[in-house]
Amino acid sequence: MDLPPDVRKTVLAFQKNEITEHIIYSRLAATVHSPENREVLEKVARDELAHYQAWKAISGQEVRPNRWKIFQYYWISRIAGFTFGLKIMEQGEEKAQAGYSRLAQVVPEAERILHEEDEHETALLDMLDEERLRYAGSIVLGLNDALVELTGALAGLTLALQNTRLIALTGLITGIAAALSMGASEYLSTRSEAGSRNPVRASLYTGVAYVLVVSILIAPYLLIADYYLALACTLTAAVGIIAFFNYYIAVAKGESFRSRFLEMLSLSMGVAGFSFLVGFLLRSALGIEV
Repeated sequence: MDLPPDVRKTVLAFQKNEITEHIIYSRLAATVHSPENREVLEKVARDELAHYQAWKAISGQEVRPNRWKIFQYYWISRIAGFTFGLKIMEQGEEKAQAGYSRLAQVVPEAERILHEEDEHETALLDMLDEERLRYAGSIVLGLNDALVELTGALAGLTLALQNTRLIALTGLITGIAAALSMGASEYLSTRSEAGSRNPVRASLYTGVAYVLVVSILIAPYLLIADYYLALACTLTAAVGIIAFFNYYIAVAKGESFRSRFLEMLSLSMGVAGFSFLVGFLLRSALGIEV
Protein backbone atom coordinates (compact mmCIF):
# COMPACT_ATOMS: atom_id res chain seq x y z
CA MET A 1 0.00 0.00 0.00
CA ASP A 2 1.32 3.43 -1.00
CA LEU A 3 1.16 5.43 2.21
CA PRO A 4 2.01 9.08 2.94
CA PRO A 5 5.27 9.31 4.98
CA ASP A 6 3.55 10.40 8.21
CA VAL A 7 0.95 7.63 7.95
CA ARG A 8 3.61 5.01 7.21
CA LYS A 9 5.51 6.16 10.29
CA THR A 10 2.39 5.73 12.44
CA VAL A 11 1.64 2.28 10.97
CA LEU A 12 5.19 1.12 11.65
CA ALA A 13 4.97 2.43 15.22
CA PHE A 14 1.79 0.40 15.84
CA GLN A 15 3.37 -2.60 14.15
CA LYS A 16 6.46 -2.35 16.36
CA ASN A 17 4.27 -2.08 19.43
CA GLU A 18 2.31 -5.23 18.53
CA ILE A 19 5.35 -7.46 18.05
CA THR A 20 6.89 -6.05 21.23
CA GLU A 21 3.81 -6.80 23.31
CA HIS A 22 3.48 -10.23 21.70
CA ILE A 23 6.91 -11.11 23.10
CA ILE A 24 6.09 -9.61 26.53
CA TYR A 25 2.84 -11.57 26.88
CA SER A 26 4.51 -14.77 25.63
CA ARG A 27 7.37 -14.51 28.11
CA LEU A 28 5.08 -13.75 31.04
CA ALA A 29 2.79 -16.64 30.11
CA ALA A 30 5.76 -18.98 30.47
CA THR A 31 6.33 -17.79 34.06
CA VAL A 32 2.74 -18.02 35.32
CA HIS A 33 1.78 -21.10 37.37
CA SER A 34 -2.00 -20.77 37.09
CA PRO A 35 -3.30 -22.57 33.96
CA GLU A 36 -6.19 -20.08 33.67
CA ASN A 37 -3.93 -17.03 33.78
CA ARG A 38 -1.44 -18.68 31.39
CA GLU A 39 -4.23 -19.35 28.91
CA VAL A 40 -5.37 -15.71 29.04
CA LEU A 41 -1.84 -14.39 28.51
CA GLU A 42 -1.20 -16.81 25.64
CA LYS A 43 -4.48 -15.74 24.02
CA VAL A 44 -3.51 -12.05 24.22
CA ALA A 45 -0.05 -12.91 22.83
CA ARG A 46 -1.65 -14.63 19.82
CA ASP A 47 -3.92 -11.62 19.27
CA GLU A 48 -0.94 -9.26 19.36
CA LEU A 49 0.83 -11.37 16.76
CA ALA A 50 -2.28 -11.34 14.55
CA HIS A 51 -2.46 -7.55 14.84
CA TYR A 52 1.22 -7.33 13.94
CA GLN A 53 0.54 -9.37 10.81
CA ALA A 54 -2.38 -7.09 9.91
CA TRP A 55 -0.19 -3.98 10.24
CA LYS A 56 2.57 -5.73 8.29
CA ALA A 57 0.14 -6.34 5.42
CA ILE A 58 -0.52 -2.59 5.35
CA SER A 59 3.11 -1.42 5.68
CA GLY A 60 4.63 -4.20 3.57
CA GLN A 61 7.72 -4.51 5.75
CA GLU A 62 9.07 -6.19 8.87
CA VAL A 63 9.99 -4.27 12.03
CA ARG A 64 12.11 -5.17 15.05
CA PRO A 65 10.59 -5.28 18.56
CA ASN A 66 11.47 -2.68 21.19
CA ARG A 67 13.96 -4.62 23.35
CA TRP A 68 14.03 -1.96 26.11
CA LYS A 69 10.23 -2.04 26.44
CA ILE A 70 10.32 -5.85 26.63
CA PHE A 71 12.93 -5.73 29.40
CA GLN A 72 11.14 -2.91 31.25
CA TYR A 73 7.61 -4.30 31.34
CA TYR A 74 8.67 -7.91 31.77
CA TRP A 75 10.51 -7.05 34.99
CA ILE A 76 7.87 -4.60 36.22
CA SER A 77 5.37 -7.43 35.82
CA ARG A 78 7.60 -9.96 37.56
CA ILE A 79 8.33 -7.66 40.51
CA ALA A 80 5.05 -5.76 40.95
CA GLY A 81 2.71 -8.43 39.58
CA PHE A 82 1.66 -9.18 36.03
CA THR A 83 -1.75 -7.48 36.40
CA PHE A 84 -0.12 -4.17 37.37
CA GLY A 85 2.63 -4.42 34.75
CA LEU A 86 0.32 -5.28 31.87
CA LYS A 87 -2.32 -2.71 32.74
CA ILE A 88 0.21 0.09 33.02
CA MET A 89 1.61 -1.03 29.67
CA GLU A 90 -1.85 -0.93 28.13
CA GLN A 91 -2.41 2.56 29.54
CA GLY A 92 0.64 3.73 27.62
CA GLU A 93 -0.72 2.09 24.50
CA GLU A 94 -4.06 3.90 24.88
CA LYS A 95 -2.23 7.24 24.96
CA ALA A 96 -0.34 6.28 21.81
CA GLN A 97 -3.61 5.45 20.04
CA ALA A 98 -5.26 8.74 20.96
CA GLY A 99 -4.13 10.52 17.76
CA TYR A 100 -4.85 7.88 15.14
CA SER A 101 -7.77 9.74 13.42
CA ARG A 102 -5.54 10.75 10.49
CA LEU A 103 -4.46 7.12 10.09
CA ALA A 104 -8.07 5.86 10.09
CA GLN A 105 -8.94 8.23 7.22
CA VAL A 106 -6.14 6.87 5.01
CA VAL A 107 -6.26 3.22 6.16
CA PRO A 108 -9.90 2.26 6.95
CA GLU A 109 -8.86 -1.14 8.33
CA ALA A 110 -6.85 0.59 11.07
CA GLU A 111 -10.02 1.55 12.94
CA ARG A 112 -11.19 -2.04 13.05
CA ILE A 113 -7.82 -3.31 14.30
CA LEU A 114 -7.53 -0.71 17.04
CA HIS A 115 -11.16 -1.08 18.14
CA GLU A 116 -10.86 -4.87 18.27
CA GLU A 117 -7.62 -4.68 20.25
CA ASP A 118 -8.98 -2.19 22.76
CA GLU A 119 -12.16 -4.13 23.54
CA HIS A 120 -10.76 -7.64 23.34
CA GLU A 121 -7.61 -7.10 25.37
CA THR A 122 -9.44 -5.13 28.07
CA ALA A 123 -11.90 -8.01 28.48
CA LEU A 124 -9.10 -10.57 28.60
CA LEU A 125 -6.98 -8.65 31.10
CA ASP A 126 -9.99 -8.31 33.39
CA MET A 127 -10.12 -12.13 33.52
CA LEU A 128 -6.68 -12.36 35.15
CA ASP A 129 -6.82 -13.62 38.73
CA GLU A 130 -3.68 -12.71 40.65
CA GLU A 131 -3.23 -13.83 44.24
CA ARG A 132 -1.86 -10.55 45.55
CA LEU A 133 -4.94 -8.72 44.27
CA ARG A 134 -7.28 -11.27 45.82
CA TYR A 135 -5.64 -10.44 49.12
CA ALA A 136 -5.54 -6.70 48.46
CA GLY A 137 -8.09 -6.20 51.25
CA SER A 138 -5.74 -7.87 53.73
CA ILE A 139 -2.82 -5.74 52.55
CA VAL A 140 -4.94 -2.59 52.78
CA LEU A 141 -5.90 -3.56 56.33
CA GLY A 142 -2.26 -3.97 57.36
CA LEU A 143 -1.05 -0.81 55.61
CA ASN A 144 -3.91 1.40 56.68
CA ASP A 145 -3.87 0.25 60.29
CA ALA A 146 -0.11 0.65 60.57
CA LEU A 147 -0.16 4.08 58.94
CA VAL A 148 -3.02 5.39 61.05
CA GLU A 149 -1.92 3.86 64.36
CA LEU A 150 1.83 4.27 64.11
CA THR A 151 1.97 7.76 62.60
CA GLY A 152 -0.36 8.82 65.40
CA ALA A 153 1.64 7.01 68.06
CA LEU A 154 4.99 8.33 66.81
CA ALA A 155 3.67 11.89 66.62
CA GLY A 156 2.45 11.68 70.22
CA LEU A 157 5.62 9.95 71.44
CA THR A 158 7.84 12.51 69.69
CA LEU A 159 6.53 15.37 71.78
CA ALA A 160 6.06 13.33 74.94
CA LEU A 161 9.47 11.59 75.02
CA GLN A 162 11.73 13.86 72.91
CA ASN A 163 14.35 11.13 72.54
CA THR A 164 14.74 9.39 69.18
CA ARG A 165 16.06 6.08 70.57
CA LEU A 166 13.34 5.89 73.18
CA ILE A 167 10.69 6.79 70.60
CA ALA A 168 12.05 4.12 68.21
CA LEU A 169 12.06 1.46 70.94
CA THR A 170 8.52 2.28 72.07
CA GLY A 171 7.31 2.46 68.46
CA LEU A 172 8.88 -0.89 67.56
CA ILE A 173 7.34 -2.66 70.56
CA THR A 174 3.95 -1.11 69.77
CA GLY A 175 4.23 -1.87 66.06
CA ILE A 176 5.31 -5.51 66.36
CA ALA A 177 2.64 -6.25 68.96
CA ALA A 178 0.01 -4.59 66.77
CA ALA A 179 1.20 -6.52 63.68
CA LEU A 180 0.76 -9.84 65.49
CA SER A 181 -2.64 -8.74 66.75
CA MET A 182 -3.79 -7.62 63.30
CA GLY A 183 -2.55 -10.84 61.69
CA ALA A 184 -4.45 -12.94 64.23
CA SER A 185 -7.61 -10.85 63.78
CA GLU A 186 -7.42 -11.17 59.99
CA TYR A 187 -6.96 -14.95 60.32
CA LEU A 188 -10.12 -15.26 62.43
CA SER A 189 -12.05 -12.86 60.19
CA THR A 190 -11.10 -14.68 56.97
CA ARG A 191 -11.77 -18.08 58.51
CA SER A 192 -15.35 -17.04 59.26
CA GLU A 193 -15.93 -15.92 55.64
CA ALA A 194 -17.36 -18.17 52.97
CA GLY A 195 -14.96 -16.92 50.29
CA SER A 196 -12.00 -18.58 48.59
CA ARG A 197 -9.27 -16.74 50.51
CA ASN A 198 -6.92 -18.78 52.67
CA PRO A 199 -6.97 -17.54 56.33
CA VAL A 200 -3.24 -18.17 56.85
CA ARG A 201 -2.26 -16.29 53.70
CA ALA A 202 -4.64 -13.44 54.53
CA SER A 203 -3.11 -13.08 58.00
CA LEU A 204 0.41 -13.20 56.55
CA TYR A 205 -0.36 -10.48 54.00
CA THR A 206 -1.82 -8.30 56.76
CA GLY A 207 1.02 -8.92 59.22
CA VAL A 208 3.84 -8.51 56.68
CA ALA A 209 2.30 -5.29 55.32
CA TYR A 210 2.06 -3.97 58.88
CA VAL A 211 5.67 -4.87 59.73
CA LEU A 212 7.01 -3.31 56.52
CA VAL A 213 5.23 -0.03 57.25
CA VAL A 214 6.45 -0.11 60.87
CA SER A 215 10.06 -0.60 59.69
CA ILE A 216 9.87 2.32 57.24
CA LEU A 217 8.20 4.68 59.71
CA ILE A 218 10.58 3.84 62.59
CA ALA A 219 13.77 4.09 60.46
CA PRO A 220 14.14 7.92 60.67
CA TYR A 221 14.24 7.74 64.49
CA LEU A 222 17.15 5.28 64.28
CA LEU A 223 19.07 7.35 61.73
CA ILE A 224 18.40 10.96 62.76
CA ALA A 225 19.18 12.54 66.13
CA ASP A 226 16.74 15.48 65.82
CA TYR A 227 13.32 14.12 66.86
CA TYR A 228 11.34 16.81 65.03
CA LEU A 229 13.28 16.14 61.79
CA ALA A 230 12.75 12.40 62.33
CA LEU A 231 9.00 12.99 62.69
CA ALA A 232 8.96 15.08 59.50
CA CYS A 233 10.77 12.27 57.63
CA THR A 234 8.34 9.69 59.05
CA LEU A 235 5.31 11.70 57.91
CA THR A 236 6.88 12.18 54.47
CA ALA A 237 7.50 8.42 54.25
CA ALA A 238 3.87 7.79 55.25
CA VAL A 239 2.64 10.04 52.43
CA GLY A 240 4.94 8.20 50.00
CA ILE A 241 3.62 4.78 51.10
CA ILE A 242 0.02 5.96 50.75
CA ALA A 243 0.68 7.40 47.28
CA PHE A 244 2.57 4.33 46.02
CA PHE A 245 0.11 1.74 47.27
CA ASN A 246 -2.97 3.61 46.08
CA TYR A 247 -1.41 4.14 42.66
CA TYR A 248 -0.68 0.40 42.48
CA ILE A 249 -4.25 -0.55 43.38
CA ALA A 250 -5.73 2.14 41.10
CA VAL A 251 -3.83 0.74 38.10
CA ALA A 252 -4.21 -2.98 38.87
CA LYS A 253 -7.91 -2.83 39.79
CA GLY A 254 -8.98 0.12 37.61
CA GLU A 255 -10.09 2.27 40.55
CA SER A 256 -9.82 6.01 41.24
CA PHE A 257 -6.41 6.99 42.61
CA ARG A 258 -7.38 10.47 43.80
CA SER A 259 -10.31 9.50 46.04
CA ARG A 260 -8.48 6.54 47.64
CA PHE A 261 -5.30 8.57 48.17
CA LEU A 262 -7.05 11.58 49.74
CA GLU A 263 -9.16 9.40 52.03
CA MET A 264 -6.19 7.41 53.34
CA LEU A 265 -4.00 10.53 53.61
CA SER A 266 -6.58 12.51 55.57
CA LEU A 267 -7.09 9.63 58.02
CA SER A 268 -3.37 9.09 58.67
CA MET A 269 -2.40 12.75 58.90
CA GLY A 270 -5.50 13.63 60.92
CA VAL A 271 -4.73 10.99 63.54
CA ALA A 272 -1.04 12.04 63.58
CA GLY A 273 -1.97 15.68 64.17
CA PHE A 274 -4.43 14.81 66.93
CA SER A 275 -1.93 12.48 68.63
CA PHE A 276 0.76 15.16 68.52
CA LEU A 277 -1.64 17.48 70.34
CA VAL A 278 -2.51 14.78 72.87
CA GLY A 279 1.18 14.18 73.53
CA PHE A 280 1.70 17.89 74.18
CA LEU A 281 -1.31 18.13 76.52
CA LEU A 282 -0.41 15.00 78.50
CA ARG A 283 3.20 16.06 78.85
CA SER A 284 2.11 19.45 80.15
CA ALA A 285 -0.65 18.11 82.41
CA LEU A 286 1.55 15.43 84.01
CA GLY A 287 4.61 17.66 84.17
CA ILE A 288 6.86 14.93 82.71
CA GLU A 289 10.33 15.92 81.53
CA VAL A 290 12.45 13.38 79.66
